[in-house]
Amino acid sequence: MLPHPHRIKPWGLVQLRKTPWLAILFIFLVTSCRSGYLTPTPAATALQVLTEPTASPPQTTATSILLPTPSPTQPPIRVWLAPFLPERMRSVITLPAGYSLADSQDVAEALLTVAAQGQAPSSRWVYALVAPFPTVTDGVSLEQLQATWNGAPPDVFANPLLMDASTRDVLTALWGAPAGDAVTVLPAEELLDYAWSNQPSWAIIPFENLEPRWKVLTVDGKSPLWKGFTLSDYPLAIPFVLSGTTSLSAEQINLPQTNRDPSRLTSVAMTGVTAMVRSTAFSMEQKGITYPAEYIGPLLLETDITHISNEIPFSPDCPYPALTQDNLVFCSNPSYIDLLKAVGTDIVELTGDHFMDYGAEATLYTLQMYKDLGWPYYGGGANAEEARQPVRLQNNGNKIAFMGCNVGCTVKNEIPCDAIATDTHPGAAQCDFDYIRTEIPALRDEGYQVIFTFQHREYYTYTAMPSLVNDFGLVASAGAAIISGSQAHQPHGFAFENGAYIHYGLGNLLFDQFGYCANRACDDAFIDRHVFYDGRYISTELITLRFVDFAQPRFMTVEERRQFLETIFSASGW
Repeated sequence: MLPHPHRIKPWGLVQLRKTPWLAILFIFLVTSCRSGYLTPTPAATALQVLTEPTASPPQTTATSILLPTPSPTQPPIRVWLAPFLPERMRSVITLPAGYSLADSQDVAEALLTVAAQGQAPSSRWVYALVAPFPTVTDGVSLEQLQATWNGAPPDVFANPLLMDASTRDVLTALWGAPAGDAVTVLPAEELLDYAWSNQPSWAIIPFENLEPRWKVLTVDGKSPLWKGFTLSDYPLAIPFVLSGTTSLSAEQINLPQTNRDPSRLTSVAMTGVTAMVRSTAFSMEQKGITYPAEYIGPLLLETDITHISNEIPFSPDCPYPALTQDNLVFCSNPSYIDLLKAVGTDIVELTGDHFMDYGAEATLYTLQMYKDLGWPYYGGGANAEEARQPVRLQNNGNKIAFMGCNVGCTVKNEIPCDAIATDTHPGAAQCDFDYIRTEIPALRDEGYQVIFTFQHREYYTYTAMPSLVNDFGLVASAGAAIISGSQAHQPHGFAFENGAYIHYGLGNLLFDQFGYCANRACDDAFIDRHVFYDGRYISTELITLRFVDFAQPRFMTVEERRQFLETIFSASGW
């Protein structure tokens, strides 16, 4: 069993911490390098489960540059701010009394500009190399990026590079002027739409301008989305220096040290179907309960909030698993909870069709197990009212709410109706779109970003069927930030709609459909790792998996990942 301590506070606030397992982390890092996907070193962060709505923290208001009134006997000290400073940096700078803005660099006693080599930076401003979301390439080297800047792009590069005028001038101060046709300059607000309309297109933007329709590419194997990120070795952390003949300090002018504060960043891993039954459970009995977590465990452990959609109840009466099973009445041995601990479970979705397979007693037993571990659950519960309640979480200042439902017997006629919770027995939450249209805006008014998950009809296609498109779209129109399909055994495509990221189905995480689907489509799956910063949803990383047997997924190789992403993006209409 991996350590996964929990502590319940007496006032109803549950605080969780993940403790990385160094041995497994080492295996994962080696595996990641082999597969072309590398995650950063874990960092423990606190997760709060809020039992009632809380007020949003006060927002910081950007302050304009203050021009002091010069003393009549002493001329003001002149400060030159490079005209290409990032907008966010410039907007918070203030000048103390006795200082004023210089008209030019030549007459200034103090200067703020890009640092020359050897100068100790006063600030490091993080930029990102980005591309439209349906881009297969995951990263490049700094050498390749600079070659493109100098007019000799390698084959991997989309050329020219897009950026706004400020970014071009910042990089010019650092690297020298770009080749004549290496860069296309557009207003910052036009870059994303232009890039999507002219694919392949890549851009360089400040970290604060990230949004989910951009894919962040690594540079020299490093990404500002990762928790182990360090400013000093990231090639696009641009150094700025305050220098001159005066003793003016960065603190005196309110110069930010950086635009990326790790204490404001939260990662959320969304996963697909978990059902520890049949051949999956048999493999766990033979090879060890945590065998399926060998590859994916370290990545999920280091993520701040790990979501697991466990469709199956635990029962002390559950029989020893068989490789095959004539009926679809499922249960899991209570000892299998160790696998959910090994993957760092933080929140459990209960919208699954099989949550009531072993009756109310087993379902209530399962709910108590989660409560004893301090794991919040949603999308199911002891009764209909509990089942539909959202779970409010807070991590690093980011407020994230989870909601979910099962489309139920009226759509999925193959499900016994007692799978759905009622006023008198437990089960999954029945989808109620009138309630959803009311509850999501209410959560947004409280300052929450809403992640909504569906247990919908199961289709064995890459392309999302019309019923999924319709219902996921309804939730997007209600204001959810992320809508994720937990029902799909074969992964489905994506959409962006009404400002929401939609993934119609992620595929299996822990389920025994190895080799089951046509063209082995159920052997592949996603983990979607979403990133929130300073109260905003800013990006998603697609983690791609391939099963090696009935129980264990591994990370795809570079070539497997390329083929899979091309298939899924095509099925998405991209």
